Amino acid sequence: MAPRTGIFSSSVGTKILIGLTGVLLVVYLLIHIAGNMVVFLGPAAFNTYAFTLESNPLLPLVELVLLSWFVIHIYKTVRNFLSNQTARPVAYQKKKSAGHTTRKTFASSTMIFSGLWLFAFLLVHVKAFHDGWGTQYEWPAGGRDLYRQEMETFANPVMVGFYIISMLVVGSHLWHGASSAFQSLGADKPAWTRVILPAGKAIAVLVAGGFIVIALFAHFYGVRS
Repeated sequence: MAPRTGIFSSSVGTKILIGLTGVLLVVYLLIHIAGNMVVFLGPAAFNTYAFTLESNPLLPLVELVLLSWFVIHIYKTVRNFLSNQTARPVAYQKKKSAGHTTRKTFASSTMIFSGLWLFAFLLVHVKAFHDGWGTQYEWPAGGRDLYRQEMETFANPVMVGFYIISMLVVGSHLWHGASSAFQSLGADKPAWTRVILPAGKAIAVLVAGGFIVIALFAHFYGVRS
């Protein structure tokens, strides 16, 4: 079999593709959390926002593009991880700290595992909020009553617990991944790094914290409303 010579099959190309899809997914998450914050404005505002999105004829195409980014990101990351493991078949006998200058953290060391967790979470998330576990409600003004669907989903403490744990995993993944994605695209100069590293951590806290607050709000307020 002839070796693959495409640019994105090389180690550098793979790193660029992982970084590019990572940046695009981070941008999507920021847009997604901003839109979901509308839930605090009440059912009318949230359902109007949701109906505007769902009635857009371009939505299926956007979802397909997002799915392709996600699949490419996971596939290339897993392949890169397995390639690195193959290149170093003998595990280190003892891991030692590289000192205060190292950027290696728990988040960076568990990227592949947090990514796989998020893949499983995405399947549950889509089933819960896109399909509604087979239960959907109509909004009198048009479209679905996604506000009620979200409140009822998070009324279940098991779902809230799973969601919060998953968002902590999201935060861990973004804690390292957000800044790493930009650096993979060449933004690794010292002047940029001083901005990118804290910005990546801020994004991790904003996204994970925002979704956790929404879940808790829906659980404690939604069951009473």
